[in-house]
Amino acid sequence: MATATMGTAATTTLTALQFQASMSPTDYATIDNAILNDALPTTAPAASSFSGGWARSGQLYVPNRGVLRMLPGDYVAFDTQTGWPILVSARAAAGAGWVHT
Repeated sequence: MATATMGTAATTTLTALQFQASMSPTDYATIDNAILNDALPTTAPAASSFSGGWARSGQLYVPNRGVLRMLPGDYVAFDTQTGWPILVSARAAAGAGWVHT
Protein backbone atom coordinates (compact mmCIF):
# COMPACT_ATOMS: atom_id res chain seq x y z
CA MET A 1 0.00 0.00 0.00
CA ALA A 2 1.34 3.44 -0.91
CA THR A 3 0.91 6.59 1.13
CA ALA A 4 -1.56 9.23 0.04
CA THR A 5 -2.10 12.88 0.71
CA MET A 6 -5.10 14.01 2.71
CA GLY A 7 -6.69 17.30 3.62
CA THR A 8 -10.02 18.95 4.14
CA ALA A 9 -12.21 19.91 1.24
CA ALA A 10 -12.36 23.46 2.60
CA THR A 11 -10.33 25.29 5.20
CA THR A 12 -13.32 25.90 7.45
CA THR A 13 -14.79 22.42 7.87
CA LEU A 14 -13.22 21.56 11.23
CA THR A 15 -14.12 23.06 14.58
CA ALA A 16 -11.25 22.95 17.06
CA LEU A 17 -10.07 24.07 20.49
CA GLN A 18 -6.56 24.29 21.87
CA PHE A 19 -6.08 22.23 25.02
CA GLN A 20 -5.10 24.32 28.04
CA ALA A 21 -5.19 23.44 31.74
CA SER A 22 -7.44 26.43 32.49
CA MET A 23 -10.22 25.74 29.97
CA SER A 24 -13.80 26.36 31.03
CA PRO A 25 -16.37 23.56 31.22
CA THR A 26 -18.15 25.20 28.29
CA ASP A 27 -15.03 24.85 26.13
CA TYR A 28 -14.80 21.13 26.90
CA ALA A 29 -18.51 20.66 26.27
CA THR A 30 -18.24 22.22 22.80
CA ILE A 31 -16.01 19.42 21.57
CA ASP A 32 -17.23 16.65 23.88
CA ASN A 33 -20.82 17.01 22.69
CA ALA A 34 -19.74 16.90 19.05
CA ILE A 35 -17.78 13.62 19.24
CA LEU A 36 -19.92 10.80 17.87
CA ASN A 37 -19.67 7.01 17.89
CA ASP A 38 -18.81 5.99 14.32
CA ALA A 39 -20.13 2.44 14.89
CA LEU A 40 -23.67 3.83 14.91
CA PRO A 41 -25.48 5.50 12.02
CA THR A 42 -25.39 9.27 12.42
CA THR A 43 -29.18 9.24 12.32
CA ALA A 44 -29.40 7.00 15.40
CA PRO A 45 -30.30 8.91 18.59
CA ALA A 46 -27.47 7.16 20.47
CA ALA A 47 -24.88 8.39 17.95
CA SER A 48 -24.75 11.76 19.64
CA SER A 49 -24.52 10.32 23.13
CA PHE A 50 -20.78 9.50 23.26
CA SER A 51 -20.32 11.53 26.42
CA GLY A 52 -16.86 11.91 27.88
CA GLY A 53 -14.97 12.03 24.58
CA TRP A 54 -12.79 14.82 25.87
CA ALA A 55 -11.91 14.73 29.56
CA ARG A 56 -10.61 17.68 31.58
CA SER A 57 -7.68 15.47 32.57
CA GLY A 58 -6.34 15.79 29.03
CA GLN A 59 -7.55 12.49 27.64
CA LEU A 60 -9.29 12.16 24.31
CA TYR A 61 -11.45 9.05 24.10
CA VAL A 62 -11.70 8.03 20.47
CA PRO A 63 -14.90 6.01 20.00
CA ASN A 64 -14.20 2.30 19.47
CA ARG A 65 -10.44 2.93 19.23
CA GLY A 66 -8.95 3.90 22.58
CA VAL A 67 -7.54 6.81 24.53
CA LEU A 68 -5.04 9.49 23.52
CA ARG A 69 -3.26 11.71 26.04
CA MET A 70 -3.16 15.39 25.13
CA LEU A 71 -0.52 17.87 26.12
CA PRO A 72 -1.00 21.62 26.61
CA GLY A 73 -1.09 23.36 23.25
CA ASP A 74 -2.46 20.35 21.33
CA TYR A 75 -5.59 20.94 19.29
CA VAL A 76 -8.67 18.75 19.25
CA ALA A 77 -10.93 19.17 16.26
CA PHE A 78 -13.90 17.25 14.93
CA ASP A 79 -15.38 16.57 11.56
CA THR A 80 -18.74 18.34 11.49
CA GLN A 81 -20.33 15.68 9.26
CA THR A 82 -19.39 12.58 11.25
CA GLY A 83 -18.33 13.79 14.69
CA TRP A 84 -14.94 12.11 14.31
CA PRO A 85 -12.29 13.59 16.67
CA ILE A 86 -8.92 14.69 15.34
CA LEU A 87 -5.88 15.33 17.56
CA VAL A 88 -3.14 17.63 16.25
CA SER A 89 -0.03 18.05 18.37
CA ALA A 90 1.06 21.53 19.38
CA ARG A 91 4.24 21.13 17.32
CA ALA A 92 2.34 20.06 14.21
CA ALA A 93 -0.23 22.84 14.69
CA ALA A 94 2.56 25.38 14.85
CA GLY A 95 3.79 24.30 11.40
CA ALA A 96 2.83 25.80 8.07
CA GLY A 97 0.53 22.89 7.24
CA TRP A 98 -2.16 23.95 9.73
CA VAL A 99 -4.12 27.16 9.97
CA HIS A 100 -6.11 27.97 13.10
CA THR A 101 -7.47 30.99 14.92
